[in-house]
Amino acid sequence: MRFNRSVPPCPVIPVLVYPDPAAAAEWLQRAFGFTVRLRIANHRIQMRAGEGCFTIAEGTVLPNHSCSVQVRVADACAHCERARQAGATILTEPQEHIYGERQYNATDFHGHKWDFTETIADVEPESWGGTSVEL
Repeated sequence: MRFNRSVPPCPVIPVLVYPDPAAAAEWLQRAFGFTVRLRIANHRIQMRAGEGCFTIAEGTVLPNHSCSVQVRVADACAHCERARQAGATILTEPQEHIYGERQYNATDFHGHKWDFTETIADVEPESWGGTSVEL
């Protein structure tokens, strides 16, 4: 897997939805001892849990959609085609982003949301508006 400072160095990254990510991060730090890795404006915060990582995203918690799982893959386009052939519902086609990732989103046969990300460049978070806290 390629390295990118803008993405946690974990192969699987849970994404938890909270209406106020900053308040959630502060509580999770205080209650569970997690640490902030990267802040992305006020709507997304990457957290460390020991050697693991997860992301807090701003949003409204809906039944069966309070979280998604982000998975790092070697080739997002090929992975997307494989998922499509197996019957996954593709929500967004692979797209390149300024933070050095090519990503697509899908739901599985039971409606769980999955985000797949391929590192295409090592990008300094400050170059696109992120704030490095711990890398």
